[in-house]
Amino acid sequence: MSEPRNDFRSPTARERLLVVCPGRGTYNAAEWGTLNRLAGGSDWLKRFDAMRREAGMPTLSELDGETAFRQSLHGRGEHASPLIYACAWADLLAIDRERYEVVAVTGNSMGWYIALAAAGALGPDEALHLIGTMGLRMQETLAGGQVIYPWVDEAWRPDWALRRELLGLIEGIHGREGTELYLSIDLGGMLVFGGNEAGLARLIEALPPRERFPLRLHQHAAFHTPLQEGVRREARRELASLPLRAPEVPMIDGRGHVWTPWSSDPEQLWDYTLGEQLVAPYDFTAAVRVGIREFAPDRIVIPGPGATLGGATAQALIQLGWRGLDDKAAFQRLQAEEPRLICMGIPEQREWLLACQESRFS
Repeated sequence: MSEPRNDFRSPTARERLLVVCPGRGTYNAAEWGTLNRLAGGSDWLKRFDAMRREAGMPTLSELDGETAFRQSLHGRGEHASPLIYACAWADLLAIDRERYEVVAVTGNSMGWYIALAAAGALGPDEALHLIGTMGLRMQETLAGGQVIYPWVDEAWRPDWALRRELLGLIEGIHGREGTELYLSIDLGGMLVFGGNEAGLARLIEALPPRERFPLRLHQHAAFHTPLQEGVRREARRELASLPLRAPEVPMIDGRGHVWTPWSSDPEQLWDYTLGEQLVAPYDFTAAVRVGIREFAPDRIVIPGPGATLGGATAQALIQLGWRGLDDKAAFQRLQAEEPRLICMGIPEQREWLLACQESRFS
């Protein structure tokens, strides 16, 4: 694998890509081993491993090469976050720049940090430092937790009345008998709630069981809520000199705001990344909507590991009516004809983006 490069633009690119970087819930038992398979022995991974070793932590190669996946180890923030970033970085480097142009980058939650690297607003090593630092601070604090619940029906059609009811639970629960409850992430057809233990317990009692939901996310703090105020303060102190710069391609943040190469102020970018982004709701759906409407991509690409973000992204596309999509079946038909939403964690979809697959488009 070649050295990392931040120039994801190519004047000869035939197709426009919106890259959607994955968040914390994407490295699990099924993804264990992905990093060494894709990037083992690469110069950049050796450098990442050296940085981890110097910090007194197990290297990413060692973690990914353990004899078995252990949630208690691999799921910890200081390990999971850098593993996810490294897997995503390997996928980003694999995209054939002669056939594809990345026209914008966004991400879900922790994926915002990966987006900074993907768009060139941070170098790859600096992004590893940011992601490792934030993962460790979140793990050490582990303030509150997250619960996820769908508001679309089984066919992924929006149920706006249910959405209003779910959001209404926040107002009904928050502040009563020591409870704290907030909207954490607007995630396609799902809502991610963040709160303290009392607030989440009340929420789970109020939510009707639906398949595996309500789902409590393991080793997840109440990201993107006021419960992260302590993490915000520590991060701003520890990462005061984080060398952010204007991106090389546009980035879309958790408000749907676009950071462009020609108008972004690095100080404001630092302030958002280590400020509002940590303590206010992250609107992933809005980020996808802006990416589609403003940049008109031919395809949406989700780097690995895994493909868990694919469903939420597809649900956001259905809400937009992108390419005539109106339910899950329509999305599946589109994907069967030719994948327009490419999850690189799925090997057969990943192949669409590699140089050796040029014959597919002849």
